[in-house]
Amino acid sequence: MVSQLTAINIAKMITIAIVIGLIALVGISDQRQILYACMHISYCIWWLVEQRIYPERRTFLFQEKVGPVGLISAILIIGVFYSLPAFLAFFNPNPLTIAATATAIPLFYFGSLINTSADVQKMTAKTLGSDLVSDGIWSKIRHVNYSGDLMRYLSFAVIAGSPWAYLVPLAITALYLQRIGEKEKSMNEKHSGFAAYRQHTTRLIPWIW
Repeated sequence: MVSQLTAINIAKMITIAIVIGLIALVGISDQRQILYACMHISYCIWWLVEQRIYPERRTFLFQEKVGPVGLISAILIIGVFYSLPAFLAFFNPNPLTIAATATAIPLFYFGSLINTSADVQKMTAKTLGSDLVSDGIWSKIRHVNYSGDLMRYLSFAVIAGSPWAYLVPLAITALYLQRIGEKEKSMNEKHSGFAAYRQHTTRLIPWIW
């Protein structure tokens, strides 16, 4: 038995290995491949390094235990399936357009910044004993960490340049919608101030939903 976090860490390392393997197998023939590799590998490395910089992550996140089936599922879904845009990017013979580059880079960096800032604020608040975090980056969107993560995965799909690449952010969106429903119910039961917080915020997309 290992924790969910350990399973995810292993999956992230497999993703890094897949992208490096694609570089070795296919090579770098266009800006598309080098940009994709830099973005996805740097994200996975940051995921692993962040747990060293902020050890609270190992305390608060994904502490449920999983057996062999859970570990294999994490590897296949997070490690392999989430790497689908990498395969599509490396085997895409078309040059990367300026429009795709100009779209993907802001999505990736702002998404990463939003996701990391939200995680750090929440971890700091929990360390100080606060349960409901409703200020700062959380003041307008109740699940802003998910918003940032989806922006990042959308950037991978944009760089891949294939409609099939959007299967990954769509799958992640479906997962997050399920989690949001569960979290909203739990937070409403646990926190007396959640109803007021919900009135002036959106769940995932600012001003929309």
